[in-house]
Amino acid sequence: MQKFFRELKTVILGPTRRQVIRRQQPKYIRTHYNEHRETARNIVIEKIEYWNKFYGFTFGRISIRAQRTRWGSCSSKSNLNFNYLIVFLPSDLQDYLIVHELCHLQEMNHGAQFWKLVEQTIPDYKNARQKLRAVRVSFQSKTTPVNNLT
Repeated sequence: MQKFFRELKTVILGPTRRQVIRRQQPKYIRTHYNEHRETARNIVIEKIEYWNKFYGFTFGRISIRAQRTRWGSCSSKSNLNFNYLIVFLPSDLQDYLIVHELCHLQEMNHGAQFWKLVEQTIPDYKNARQKLRAVRVSFQSKTTPVNNLT
């Protein structure tokens, strides 16, 4: 009976966000993610250890995800999340991305103080930010999920 009402709720209200996300992720994306997740985790951990020697921030969990639109994020619980596609970025953009998220541990916004923190280790952060914005995360092609790398 509960199953019937759950299915009825889905028909009336539509699928939950989680159901939609799971349904939208094709198998080739999951396969690609599984192939590169550990490499991404190793890169992220290595770079966080390197850059955090300067900042000395404390953080919670480090997660590697197959996000559709974000390169990274920092939660209010100090958890750091990174897109597994970081493995396909040039090293300078990987560094910028890591430092950007690390600085959110102290400044949870993009105010002047945040950018001063980033600038301490990435003086050319404006150029790196512009480059990263030009790189589009795209799963339209089964072979090249990161487009516009120049």
